[in-house]
Amino acid sequence: MNKGKKLYEGKAKIIYETNEKDLVIQHFKDDATAFNNLKKASVEGKGVLNNRISEHILTSLSQCGIKTHLIKRLNMREQLIKHAEIIPIEFIVRNIATGSLSKRLGIADGTILEKPLFEYCYKKDELGDPLIAKEHIFAFDWAKEEEINEIDKMTFRINDLLQGIFRGVGIKLVDFKLEYGRVWNKEKNKSEIVLADEISPDTCRLWDVKSEKKLDKDRFRKDLGNIVQAYQEVARRLGIMPEETNISEVNFGKATSLKFKKKK
Repeated sequence: MNKGKKLYEGKAKIIYETNEKDLVIQHFKDDATAFNNLKKASVEGKGVLNNRISEHILTSLSQCGIKTHLIKRLNMREQLIKHAEIIPIEFIVRNIATGSLSKRLGIADGTILEKPLFEYCYKKDELGDPLIAKEHIFAFDWAKEEEINEIDKMTFRINDLLQGIFRGVGIKLVDFKLEYGRVWNKEKNKSEIVLADEISPDTCRLWDVKSEKKLDKDRFRKDLGNIVQAYQEVARRLGIMPEETNISEVNFGKATSLKFKKKK
């Protein structure tokens, strides 16, 4: 599989073409961003950890019948994935009130929701990823009604599976965001919806069950420090054995040095 030219660069990942038009390479960067890219930094090793964690979770979901874009992990920082047409919507699931939900509605931080709360945001950085209704999606043809119905079912199924995965290792799945895309199914001769992007501490809020210590990107958002150590703790609990990397002499059972560089 030959790595070709850069097709797209986002806040945390780069997509490269390959010699097969239906497949691309997804590269995980060390960049950390928050507040719609207003806060930026480079956290050495974060991309390596997100690559491994996301691979593990997407593989687990695939084994439970969830269609994903993942083909395989290529190395410490890259995955081979299906070339999907990304639907410009972020699908957010909240199990516990915190963050923007608490700020918007005055709900006490840490309130456990009786049922998962499902929100849609228009994926547009320059607009601040605004909260939208289903009617907006259909009015502007961002997705068809049947696609959203399918995605809704997949998302709630994924929430159940993820809660089980994390609860089993002593972690609360507070909330998370998902992205979906369309890929062409040659056998069925039609496009189908697949789970895309990543699932990692960058895209989930994860709290320790007992201490409620944050094990996710909130450590960067709120200047709590020990970002890599928190991500390593998630990986350690999930039973992911790391390869040799440049994150100190990587040992998920021990704290490692953190190189943190602010971006201009």
